[in-house]
Amino acid sequence: MSAPRPGVDDFGARLSFDRGAPGRRAVDVPSWNGDETPLPDSHLLRDSVRLPELSQSELVRYYTELSARNYGIDSGTYPLGSCTMKYNPKVNDLVALMPGFSRAHPQAPPEEVQGTLRTMLELRRGLGELTGLPHVSLAPAAGAHGELAGVLMVTHALEDRGDIDTRRRILVPDSAHGTNPATAAMAGYKVTQIPTAANGSMDRATIERELDETVAAVMVTAPNTLGLWEQGIEEVAELIHDAGAYLYGDGANFNAIMGRVRYGDLGFDVVHLNLHKSFSTPHGGGGPGAGPVCCSEELARYLPTPVVEEDDDGLVRLAAPERSIGLMQQFHGNAGVLIRAYAYMRALGLGGLRAVSGQAVLNANYMRALLHGHFDLPYDRPVLHEVVFSGSRQRREHGVPTYDIAKRLIDHGFHPPTVYFPLIVEEALMIEPTESEPPEAIEALAEAMIAVAEEAERDPDTLHHAPWTAPIGRLDEATAARRPVLRWQDGS
Repeated sequence: MSAPRPGVDDFGARLSFDRGAPGRRAVDVPSWNGDETPLPDSHLLRDSVRLPELSQSELVRYYTELSARNYGIDSGTYPLGSCTMKYNPKVNDLVALMPGFSRAHPQAPPEEVQGTLRTMLELRRGLGELTGLPHVSLAPAAGAHGELAGVLMVTHALEDRGDIDTRRRILVPDSAHGTNPATAAMAGYKVTQIPTAANGSMDRATIERELDETVAAVMVTAPNTLGLWEQGIEEVAELIHDAGAYLYGDGANFNAIMGRVRYGDLGFDVVHLNLHKSFSTPHGGGGPGAGPVCCSEELARYLPTPVVEEDDDGLVRLAAPERSIGLMQQFHGNAGVLIRAYAYMRALGLGGLRAVSGQAVLNANYMRALLHGHFDLPYDRPVLHEVVFSGSRQRREHGVPTYDIAKRLIDHGFHPPTVYFPLIVEEALMIEPTESEPPEAIEALAEAMIAVAEEAERDPDTLHHAPWTAPIGRLDEATAARRPVLRWQDGS
């Protein structure tokens, strides 16, 4: 047996604080010849905190090894359902890093940043064309942020109509993203849940029964989190409008329909898009993001400020709509994400975006066909961007929950899919290959999942203790939640 390689085989057991030796430096700092600044009072200093002391080669090797422990779309298939973890073209990063964009100051006079503002204007117009809702604000920083903007816009519209005191309910299907009911409640509305029918769409009878003069809006994730199209959504939109309410669209799953179906044509009044999903900005680890909100003419006056507009003289400016709900964040949106989205949209064009959505749907249905019969499929009909299986058979017959299946997939070299969501599917396994994956990658993931299903029947104990090959095994999640270790501590 070969001897352990220091810093490699023990990686994960030793952090940067535990490496190196006193006096080592990764850089040379010039001597300071100016006046010395006194330290704070001694009671404000902590002797227990020290910095790692590493040479440059040690530091580079440490972070190189650390980067290899991460998993991302550049490493392999990333099948998280509902997240649209697609390939992010590197040229988009190069465009966003161009000095004219990356160094533009958010408070610069519009005359000095016309290139950036016109790019935002063209992005706004493109998103309006793709959604069929021509009025767009790029300000929201994420999907849930865009949701909040849309619901607040509905609130302002109801105030102007004199209906705000009466219409205090928002209907939300149980197949919607979880942020939908949270956003409605945050905006001060009572949430009424609409159940899913046997075909995977909203239960029409419940919608018709609940729609009355107390309903402000209905929030619909389209396609929904089962990966299915909401059948009859045009008729539902008509019912909602006849009842005096608004139809809000969660466009986080736009990747399945972009270039093919427009929300405005279906009767939606306002939608948000997740540009960090459908339009390719990397968003692992919680950010960055952009959640533009697009709306009809009726709601345009309430859009969050600022909105990019072109004056009659050709100058592009940031403007505030007449009855704007106000600022959603500092300045006017996550510019880097918006630039990447623009580069992606312009590089592909309408034909390319149609090809993206078509390939995404094809890949999800290929995965559905490959795994059919190996896992339960509660809603057994063709899907759009993702497919939701259930591990209930493995749990019922072999005592192997979905959690064990996900952990075992790590040993097969794959990032697990989304699990236990949507909540309406027992032991849910939610897989979204996106358009990025070639057939061989989808087949390899399916083969791994089939192998895990066979292992669950033959050797369930192996799954109970997986993963076996990861740098860190299964954690004691209860202890981690109740007694977390939040900072490095010297073990000596």
